Amino acid sequence: MKASIVLGLGYGDEGKGITTDYLCRHSSNPLVIRFSGGHQAGHTVVNEKGQRHVFSSIGSGTLQGAPTYWSKYCTFNPIAFYNELNHLHELGYSPTVFVDALAQVTTPLDIFYNQDLEKVNGHGSCGVGFGATIERNEGPHKLYVQDLFYPVVLEQRLLAIADYYEKKTGNTNLRNELKSQIDQFKEKVELILPLIDLVEERIFFHNLMTSSKYDHLIFEGSQGILLDMDHGFFPNVTRAHTTSRNAISIITRNRLPAPEIYYITRTYQTRHGNGFLSNEELILDFTPNPKETNQYNPWQGAQRVSPLDMDMLNYALQCDRSYSRMVSKHLVITCMDQLNGPIQATHCGVIHQFESTMELLGHLDIEVMSLLESHSDCAKDMIYRKRKWSGVTG
Repeated sequence: MKASIVLGLGYGDEGKGITTDYLCRHSSNPLVIRFSGGHQAGHTVVNEKGQRHVFSSIGSGTLQGAPTYWSKYCTFNPIAFYNELNHLHELGYSPTVFVDALAQVTTPLDIFYNQDLEKVNGHGSCGVGFGATIERNEGPHKLYVQDLFYPVVLEQRLLAIADYYEKKTGNTNLRNELKSQIDQFKEKVELILPLIDLVEERIFFHNLMTSSKYDHLIFEGSQGILLDMDHGFFPNVTRAHTTSRNAISIITRNRLPAPEIYYITRTYQTRHGNGFLSNEELILDFTPNPKETNQYNPWQGAQRVSPLDMDMLNYALQCDRSYSRMVSKHLVITCMDQLNGPIQATHCGVIHQFESTMELLGHLDIEVMSLLESHSDCAKDMIYRKRKWSGVTG
């Protein structure tokens, strides 16, 4: 058995879905583990048939038959899960999903509060209640997946959460205004409970290690390191650890195999939502993917793009090095087919043009065991270059 961690080096949208799909393709019995973020992720996978799915509540290895373990670090939205599962069923897939009993549950009340607050703050939230769920669970008004299996417990939790948000917003009629959404939430909960396997982390991984059922544990990250709650640029951050921190914690306390990390960047920078993005004043010569996942929405606006910034990539690598210094590293560069010329990137404020990804690597503070290049939406077209390569520290 081996373990891999998939991480984005930017603000999300780097290619975690296609990378997870690629790793599953090269494994006999993989298990995908979501260890950060939650249902607000949007990881796109396209198979050889042209079937396209954006994974949010289920792991991106599903089209390759890989089951998902949804850890306690991730939020779980029953309605979003139900809708995604239905789409996968339409495509012909029936995924196995293990959900940690202590995963935090998002309700319609969290989504309402998130969207209402975003209208005022404009922090760049995607408006699906992720941050509100994390904030609520930091206090006494908790709701876990295990609670969904007990109707009386769920009802009492929802009443307390409604009271929490009514006091927080000053709207004493909130539970009545959202009654139809809350009723729909309860209906979806009843429908999904038979479709998930409720597990506890320690027992799940103990059984996993003793059975040797899976040959590859693939830890699929969310968003990017530059959105990390500790390392991003406040207030335009996510309420999650998007570095390898959570994955390393799961691996260490459950005595799983030592991992390797796949760091991912596009050939250019992207950011969906407000906040700092370097090099926006520079012209990016590229042809956008007409099927780009992150289109305009009222909460984040349009996706922003700019040429790569080597200093920001090195900063992201440094942030993760604090948790994974002794781990073997790989680099994945996606969207190679979208550039209309060489890779453009700034280094120490100076713009450079790189004719090859190997040349680009020479400016990164990392030693990699291999390099992967993506030239299409489908992982089957990824080019693997096995070569130990030292960047600026070499």
